[in-house]
Parts: sequence; structure tokens; C-alpha cells
Amino acid sequence: MTRLRCAILDDYLNVALSVADWSKVSDRVDVTVFNQPFATAEAAASALRDFEIVCAMRERTPFPRTMFAALPNLKLLITSGMRNAAIDMEAAKEHKVMLCGTQWGRDPTAPLTMGLILELTRNIGRENARMHAGEPLQKFVGMEIEGRTLGVIGLGKLGTKVSKLAQAFGMNVIAWSPNLTPEKCQEAGVTYASKEELFSTADIVTIHVVLSQRSRGLVGRDDLARMKPTAYLVNTARGPIVDEGALLEALTQKKIAGAGADVFSVEPLPVDHPFRKLDNMVLTPHLGYVTEDSFRSHYQQMVEGIDTWFKGEPKQRLA
Repeated sequence: MTRLRCAILDDYLNVALSVADWSKVSDRVDVTVFNQPFATAEAAASALRDFEIVCAMRERTPFPRTMFAALPNLKLLITSGMRNAAIDMEAAKEHKVMLCGTQWGRDPTAPLTMGLILELTRNIGRENARMHAGEPLQKFVGMEIEGRTLGVIGLGKLGTKVSKLAQAFGMNVIAWSPNLTPEKCQEAGVTYASKEELFSTADIVTIHVVLSQRSRGLVGRDDLARMKPTAYLVNTARGPIVDEGALLEALTQKKIAGAGADVFSVEPLPVDHPFRKLDNMVLTPHLGYVTEDSFRSHYQQMVEGIDTWFKGEPKQRLA
């Protein structure tokens, strides 16, 4: 039997081979791990040209139409999650590439969202750094979130989970999204608000919508201008949902109190990006899904996906 080549992409923490049992397919597949992001699309195409199988981690390596055209040997592409906006589904179908995904067990992004909110309002990380640096006294005055209003943009599974966590902290929760209804809010135990009401009244705004052509730039300059000068914005969804230029302006000019971001339009965030220089912005490098539990689940399902594909019964097909 001819052995096939499998590429594991963007395993920057070097965990893929240790959290899953790849021996289940090692009799048929030679696995190569790529730990670093590709510098360009051309570099990615060149490196992956001879691979029949690719395992992609989230949306870190794009697969547009040009990529599929440049990979004539590609037969199976498995992505973590059951949705990946960086993959051209129609192009995959036209090039006869089987697309499969993996299921989430629990989504760890909701607790991270609350972590960003707590860091913005209580400065835990900043005071920790000052303590380790030998500073004798505290510098920052915190803000209590109990009794404050959280504005949730997007009340799907993740937005609802964040709402429940916020309510456990004693927060009032309001929600809006383009298709959200008062009835849906009532079912979730939160209050419906218009977009304008949400931005003008919330003490903290958090984003939980899927990136699409409709949601790209959903949070713009006018929305940020409606926010109170004491309010915070948190984005753990996708970078392009927020107008980053407008956000940079709002933070630089202190029009809002601060922002927490785990996602950016360009990832990894360039080392010279102006966001890195702001003292009123908390930055994390797309940690939302980065837990040992989620990596183990995704990579184990990828091994199973390869095995079932060989048997002619591919699981969790996307197209």
C-alpha cells in the first residue's frame, strides 16, 4: 500500500503528536509537523505541495481557491471545528478535496472572556507584574463588575455561556445581534437591546458573533463613539468584526476606558503593531481555544478522521 503524507499545520506549541495516538494511522501515513506559520501563501503552497492530507488548526493557514489550485496532490483536509472561514469550500469541492472537521466538547473561550473582563477592571496581571518587579504598593484602582451592565453582541451558544457567567458575577446582561429577537433573549434570561442602546448603556461590550461578510466591520467608529468613556470593549470572536483603526483611535484618544482582545485582523499580531504600545489594552495571542483538553479532543478526532477516510467512511464531513 502506498504511504501518504500528512501535514499538521500551526502546531506552534508542539503538542499534536503527544496528545493524540497517531500510531493508529502510522502504518499508512507519514506525518510532518509544521510548528511555525508560513510567511506567505506562496511559502505555504511550496511546503505543502507533496502532501495528500492536511490537518489545519482553526483559521491560521488560509485555504483560498489559489491554494487548492497549487496543491494537486491534496485529497483530505481536516480542520479543527466544524466551521472555518479561511477555507474556500467551493474550491475544495471543485478540486475533489474531502473536507472534514472536529467537534468541540466544551468551548473554553467563555472563561477567557471573563478573564479579560476581570483583567481590564481589576488589573490583576499588571499588579502581579509590579509585585514581581519589587514595587511596594498598588497603583491601579479597580472597578466592580457586580451591578454593572454587560452588552453581549451575539447570543448563540458562546454568547449565552458568557451571559450566564456574567450573571453569576452579579452583572446585568443585555444583548443584540442583527438577527436576535426579544423572544430569544427572554429564553436566555437576558434583556434585548437595540445596537445603539447596547453601545450607549453597557459598561462592558463583548463580541460573540461568527465572522462573515455581514459581520465584517460590524463594530465601527459610530458604535465606539456611543460608548461611555468609562466603558470597555472585549473581542474574543474574530479581529475583522471590529474596525481596528477606529478602535485604535478610540483607545489612543481615551474615548473609552480600554479594550481586551484575543483576536486580530492579522495573526500573529505584528511585533510593531500600535496595539502593543497601548497601556489601556489587554492583549492575548488567540488563547480562546488553547487548552490541553481542546487540543487533545481535536487531534484525536483528526486521527480518527484520517482512519475513517481510508476506510471509505469519512466522519464529520463539511462538504
